[in-house]
Amino acid sequence: MSEHPLPLRLGVNIDHVATIRNARGGVFPDPVEAAKLSEQAGADGITAHLREDRRHISDKDIERLIEKLSVPLNFEMAPTSEMLEIALKHQPHAACLVPEKREERTTEGGLDVAGGFNHLKPIVDKLRNAGIRVSLFIEPDPVQMDAAVALGAPVIELHTGAYCDARQVERRQHLDRIISAAAHSAEVGLECHAGHGLTYDTVGAVAALPEVLELNIGHFLIGEAIFSGLESAIKRMRARMDTARAEAGTPKST
Repeated sequence: MSEHPLPLRLGVNIDHVATIRNARGGVFPDPVEAAKLSEQAGADGITAHLREDRRHISDKDIERLIEKLSVPLNFEMAPTSEMLEIALKHQPHAACLVPEKREERTTEGGLDVAGGFNHLKPIVDKLRNAGIRVSLFIEPDPVQMDAAVALGAPVIELHTGAYCDARQVERRQHLDRIISAAAHSAEVGLECHAGHGLTYDTVGAVAALPEVLELNIGHFLIGEAIFSGLESAIKRMRARMDTARAEAGTPKST
């Protein structure tokens, strides 16, 4: 590993502030207020997923985030004509293409880039031509990563959910896949991000990977905010990330 790893960015996903708001209707709690607080607490970017069924983030939320944010907005979107039109209208800093099924509670796995190449190609091209950074949310699989390169997407986000959900030996196996995938991203020229399910206990091993430049974390931070406040939760996560990154770059004594 490099003795001087590149800085690691933290993107905070504020979707589930909107989930709580929508449980009773009205305007509280406000996900845009949560996004601004996340900025103040040290987030390098904000992630928001506008789903087809609008179960949490709304179109109005996206409009207000574009208007009020000082840090980049990462717009998570299904690769559909509706979402493409919205992305092109609002021009977020980044668009992360994710798979989406109506019946799922949350994103259940990575995008099949290899299998959906012909569908994805014009969407990626239109986003890139508009100056929007395109990333693809995928499994830590070299086949999917090579397809991302062929597609022309400059960034991939590795799905860390299986790693976070597993235990003991199985968790180690999933982590090894992430480690190999991160190394492969550097070999093929992809910028590597990671996210989904990361907690205080699981973030360190991923943050330590020098090829990973950004982590996107949401549900856990919003849950922790109930007990300690959002600012405290983000600062604690940032500290875990920074410590793991620093330790990974420290030469081992002989």
